[in-house]
Amino acid sequence: MTIRLMEARHWPQVRAIHEAGIATGNARFATQVTRGQSWNKAHLPHSRLVAQHAGGGLLGWAALAPSSNGGNPAGVAEIHLYVAPAAQGLGVGRALLAGLVAASEAHGIWTLQATIFPENQAMQRLCRGGGFRVVGRHARIGQVHGLWRDTLVLERRSSVVGTFNNSLLPVSQPRPAGPPHSARNPMGSVTLTHTGRP
Repeated sequence: MTIRLMEARHWPQVRAIHEAGIATGNARFATQVTRGQSWNKAHLPHSRLVAQHAGGGLLGWAALAPSSNGGNPAGVAEIHLYVAPAAQGLGVGRALLAGLVAASEAHGIWTLQATIFPENQAMQRLCRGGGFRVVGRHARIGQVHGLWRDTLVLERRSSVVGTFNNSLLPVSQPRPAGPPHSARNPMGSVTLTHTGRP
């Protein structure tokens, strides 16, 4: 398994994995995957990763979205991470989260947030194992298929960004106008390779 930057050619598999996650009813409030351009606008242009099998197929993906907190502070981002059903339990999520943390810190992100349904035990374990802690719970915050759902809010504070070294603070960058993962929309400069299980 290799963790690499997401490319345009990965989009069909990224979409399929995303759809499988949404179909569980325990991933997000959304009930369908947005189109490519909308997905692109909803995620930061950097730190978009895929876990790729040796045969070329994707096992999962991870990306960052602007924080849903008011003002969208530059150093805070929300994680989105999905693992293909057939690859769950194989360490794919841990490898993607480790890569996402490293990539986010390389781009000046000091706080990562995750909003998770309490029923999503696997994602809770993954985040806690990756250094996240629960900071709150929203009761009956929204509905999925007519049912009210709670969400847990978890966060991870970087130990290297946003501490006392201001040289690591992020610089605002304009949002790309190109289609998802195109040459006009570079993914960033961090590539991480992971082989075997974590």
